[in-house]
Amino acid sequence: MHLYVHIPFCKQACHYCDFHFSTNLSRKSVLVDAICAEISLQKSHLPKRELSTIYLGGGTPSLLTEWELAQLMTTIEQYFTVSPTAEITLEANPDDLDPKKLQMLRRYVNRLSIGIQTFDESALRWMNRAHTAIEAQACVALAQAAGFDNLSVDLIYGIPNRSKDKWQEDLYKMLALNVPHLSAYALTIEPDTAFGRWQKKGQLPAADEVLAADEFEELVQALTSAGYEHYEISNFAKPGQYARHNTAYWQRRPYLGVGPSAHSYNGYSRQYNIANNSRYISEIQQGNVPATVEKLSLADQVNDYLLTGLRTQWGCSLAQLTMLLGADFAQTQARDLAAMYATGWLTRQGDQLLLTPVGKLFADRVAATLFVE
Repeated sequence: MHLYVHIPFCKQACHYCDFHFSTNLSRKSVLVDAICAEISLQKSHLPKRELSTIYLGGGTPSLLTEWELAQLMTTIEQYFTVSPTAEITLEANPDDLDPKKLQMLRRYVNRLSIGIQTFDESALRWMNRAHTAIEAQACVALAQAAGFDNLSVDLIYGIPNRSKDKWQEDLYKMLALNVPHLSAYALTIEPDTAFGRWQKKGQLPAADEVLAADEFEELVQALTSAGYEHYEISNFAKPGQYARHNTAYWQRRPYLGVGPSAHSYNGYSRQYNIANNSRYISEIQQGNVPATVEKLSLADQVNDYLLTGLRTQWGCSLAQLTMLLGADFAQTQARDLAAMYATGWLTRQGDQLLLTPVGKLFADRVAATLFVE
């Protein structure tokens, strides 16, 4: 089983981010109390109590004090059994990772996911990131010196109005850090962000899809040549060092999400916590979990599997799709499958449906074409 904890606080708002967070840290400790209370309220949500992964995301979980982090982990251990081999990940920003903070984190977590995004100083400023290019490089060496050998870094590609060699420099510097895992995402412009508002006013052009596609291909070439496995569209890992928690999402395993805006999934329903810190705290203090539950139809379950499974190197099993649908998927969707094979975006290998290398650029479109009603 798997647990996600959402820490909805940041020092400042990145111009591209539409995740739920607040830059007002005054109620951080009160919200941590509420998350601990939700863990108690949700202790029976998962079919089993043993956790094989815990993921502290956000927001910026590296803003937690030792007291707050210890409180969370103690509460988790009170209501769940944490496997001795559990992967325990904390998302961190480079500017939070000094030697003292890293030694503290090492006592509670065994994996860091560091939001570097780019080593380009001007791009960092443009995106309103809180760290500098120097901190972006230094934090990884500091984490390794503190004993973290299970590290992931995030990069963003498709950043407009910069020379082509800047992305190549990002890749070169990332590879030089010798980390076992990379997550890389195309810059997207979401409406309720600074970039979205700038774009609406005509102050920012639309995302350059051609640039993003070119840089994605460079990314795949550079990482696979360096021995990384491209095991999910946005994720690369050295052999055997996949992100176990995120892999659980893509393979439709049950997980519980606690905290404002967190999602949960048990195979048959999804649950969405309210994305409002004050209302979340108020409801939890009254003993209520402020969540909306969506029951998944058979079609929903099939479509979820297509949307997530096709993104991975394992693809989707036709036998599994047939079991979920209650009818022969290959026969039911024969016309759409044939169309996707013809585009060269999808291929079949035995029982598995897999995206081709070019198909990875159109993953959502392929999945949507195969959706059932």
